[in-house]
Amino acid sequence: MTLWNGSFPFYPGTNGRFPFDTTCVVIISVFLSMLATFFIILPGIRGRKRLFWFLRVVMGLFVGAVVLTMQFTRDWETGWVRANTSYKSFSHALVHVDIGLHIGLTGLNITLVGNPVNQVNETINYNEHFAWSFDTDYDQSYGEGLAKGLPSPILYVAEKFTTQSACGVHRQYRISGHYASLTLWMAFCTWLICILLFSMPILLYGGYMLLLTAMLMLFSLLFFFTARNTPKCPIQFGPASLKTDYGGSFWLTLATGLLCLLLGLGIIILNSVQPEKLKLVFNLDKGRGEEEEGWNKSGMPAESRSSVQDVLMVPLDQLCEVTATQL
Repeated sequence: MTLWNGSFPFYPGTNGRFPFDTTCVVIISVFLSMLATFFIILPGIRGRKRLFWFLRVVMGLFVGAVVLTMQFTRDWETGWVRANTSYKSFSHALVHVDIGLHIGLTGLNITLVGNPVNQVNETINYNEHFAWSFDTDYDQSYGEGLAKGLPSPILYVAEKFTTQSACGVHRQYRISGHYASLTLWMAFCTWLICILLFSMPILLYGGYMLLLTAMLMLFSLLFFFTARNTPKCPIQFGPASLKTDYGGSFWLTLATGLLCLLLGLGIIILNSVQPEKLKLVFNLDKGRGEEEEGWNKSGMPAESRSSVQDVLMVPLDQLCEVTATQL
């Protein structure tokens, strides 16, 4: 179970749940299926257009998958500690365990793994999720953990984030996670508009929307940064202390946001400095616009219009007299 940081707890019997969070798996599977479909189309594209088309598809799917998946990951902030601590309440038995804390936008996961796994005649392998989104009650989840009889290290860490805790970090994490999630949903919408504009193609405004997507992603990091830098209570297990740092989701969102920022600026600059190279990247034929300009408002081609004008400009003395015979 601990292979998946976003997993739900797994218990044998009637309380068993699926051992990992299927949301991220479904999102990644959908985007990989779309990428596989584009791979099938790729051999039908000729010349260097194939490379530019492939890069645009991969980049677009990557940005969309990152923006959507980061909503559900739980490793925006992570930390691990190895300690000797008590295992259950009202018991003097000590266990040697690894304790992990994984914080996301909608809650946190607490992982407890024995080292070795089998100790005190039990298998110590837990991964508990406590949600704090606006439609859930964190204190209720904590109360359910108490009633379930979870190990003491898990309850000790979870208690630090309750609303009644003296640490006072619950409100900061909950509000910051809510606004960070909101800005990521907005970034996903602007990404969809960006893909639509590039396919029309309206390159300049597509670059603007890509730039807006990058700004929204960076703003989501700023919201989470405010909660990350609030004063925290120490989480002590004897001499060992559990400390957290930015996780993989934070750094991946930052890298993707900076990538969108550079791409958006590059498209805007190329559109104003060298628009022909920009059209080359987006596989726009040079003669396509000239061909469209050759048609007049009534739909008549320019070549046909010029031939009609040549006929009308013939001098009258060069016209031939034609005799019509009545049938």
